[in-house]
Amino acid sequence: MYFFIVNPRSCSGRGEKIWIKLEKMLKKKAIEYESYLTSQPGDARGIAKMLTRNCHEPKVIVVVGEEGTLNEALDGLAFSGMISLGYIPLGPGNDFTKSVKLPSAPCKGLKRILSAKSCRLLDYGVLTFGSKAEHRRFAVGAVLGMDGDVGSSILRQFAKGAQNRRHLERVCRAVAGWKQLFLSRPVKGYIILDRVKKIEFNHIYFISAQIHPFIGGGFQFAPMADCSDGRLSVCVVSFESKWKLLSTVISAFFLRKKDRRGVRRFECREAFFHVERPMPVHADGEDCGSWMDIQAECIERKMRMIL
Repeated sequence: MYFFIVNPRSCSGRGEKIWIKLEKMLKKKAIEYESYLTSQPGDARGIAKMLTRNCHEPKVIVVVGEEGTLNEALDGLAFSGMISLGYIPLGPGNDFTKSVKLPSAPCKGLKRILSAKSCRLLDYGVLTFGSKAEHRRFAVGAVLGMDGDVGSSILRQFAKGAQNRRHLERVCRAVAGWKQLFLSRPVKGYIILDRVKKIEFNHIYFISAQIHPFIGGGFQFAPMADCSDGRLSVCVVSFESKWKLLSTVISAFFLRKKDRRGVRRFECREAFFHVERPMPVHADGEDCGSWMDIQAECIERKMRMIL
């Protein structure tokens, strides 16, 4: 049985039209399914929780939307051996899609899910933040610092419609990145890896904890990240010069290098980040507020994914 969680507002409002096409395919193939359309932020989380709570029979949960919808659904899932997750991405700049090489065409994505013979077990991350130790799952990565601001910038929101219609995502993100680059200030802080190894930094712009290589709409700061090895790839971007920072950011977007000056990479199962003033935090691009301390943990091979 297939259960679809659909964001009709995704892809600049084209999500509803795309879903109508997908529904025609399902009916033509006489596939048994149920569909649930979201209407506001948080709906996908609630629907996923409702569908998988106390689940005693096999279910395939298929998310149709952008990466934020996938993040919400992942955050609400009650994992068990009975639950499989499928994803039909809508819109450009999807880091999860790039990493696992999902088809970008929705109809091809649906055919892949319906014809799948097996699943792959993937890692996911858990972000902990705030005085009440709030938890948020992430499929791709969590970021503390500048990239969170870029992802939530007013300019990016203003340009979002143009991105999807004219495929101008790279240009819009570049402009947003320039804006945030000159507004941001580095901060002192440290990281603790697996509760043992402490490393201090003086000029932190941002820190990422990644399951997949791509983050922030196509930036590859952790090219060696493996989504099923049970480990986080932690990247600390620390520079005295903003011009060197800019060079590294451009390189991370356009060039696929294993090593970049100013980027320190570490592998661990659990990481704690501390900075000396609150900085924006996001998980898979979703805003989690601004904090001085966050913790990230990798949950090994618990996400049963149709790829």
